[in-house]
Amino acid sequence: MGTITTSDGTEIYYKDWGEGQPIVFSHGWPLSADDWDNQMLFFLQHGYRVVAHDRRGHGRSTQTSGGHDMDHYADDLAAVVEHLDLHDAFHVGHSTGGGEVVHYLARHGEARAAKAALLCAVPPLMVKTDANPEGLPKEVFDDLQAQLAANRSEFYRALPTGPFYGYNRPGAEPSEAVIANWWRQGMMGGAKAHYDGIVAFSQTDFTGDLRQITIPVLVAHSEDDQIVPYADAGPKSAALLKNGVLKTYQGLPHGLPTTHADVVNADLLEFLQS
Repeated sequence: MGTITTSDGTEIYYKDWGEGQPIVFSHGWPLSADDWDNQMLFFLQHGYRVVAHDRRGHGRSTQTSGGHDMDHYADDLAAVVEHLDLHDAFHVGHSTGGGEVVHYLARHGEARAAKAALLCAVPPLMVKTDANPEGLPKEVFDDLQAQLAANRSEFYRALPTGPFYGYNRPGAEPSEAVIANWWRQGMMGGAKAHYDGIVAFSQTDFTGDLRQITIPVLVAHSEDDQIVPYADAGPKSAALLKNGVLKTYQGLPHGLPTTHADVVNADLLEFLQS
């Protein structure tokens, strides 16, 4: 574990465990590197070097007032990769982290990367526009910001209790520990970063980024994702990529790296070793 200071003075916290080919994990909004605990331990035990950082304004990184956009997110990821001198890396991004990975590869190049995986990720574009009529109305994201501003703590209990982990589905068995851990990670971060981050993950258009990427990319998404709707995300991203592979899950929630870690870990390992 350590920290680096970026060119604009932001301190980025990261974990760096093990040796071997590096796997770099980018977490979802509004969480932290801790959301990858299961994956990091799994791949560590399989002989890989595992790295995960807290996005600026999230977790243990600096609660900056600005820079909560995909350019800064990608640049911070690049700073971690370069600081640790990582090569032949496998980049794995969940949700907002998937956008971070895509923008990093397009903005900073693929020289240090071997493969990537996007799990229930936000690309190509979440918000509805004239060019993206299948997207979600901007009012959906405005409401998320309003709920965060009104009572962030309650908002951060409601999301994991309901749609994030699919605990609102018939027959679901909610885990209080999982819900509490989501809340803990969210409340560690800064309200300003999370408020601005809603715009970053919903309104950034990654179409051009996806078209630039040439390395193999696994796009894994569930048809029952209630946070990032499947039809406007996974299949579209896979189609835009030059070397994309679409893996469609049935009935799994958005937070599948936690609820179905055994399935996700096995599929990531198979793709990495293929």
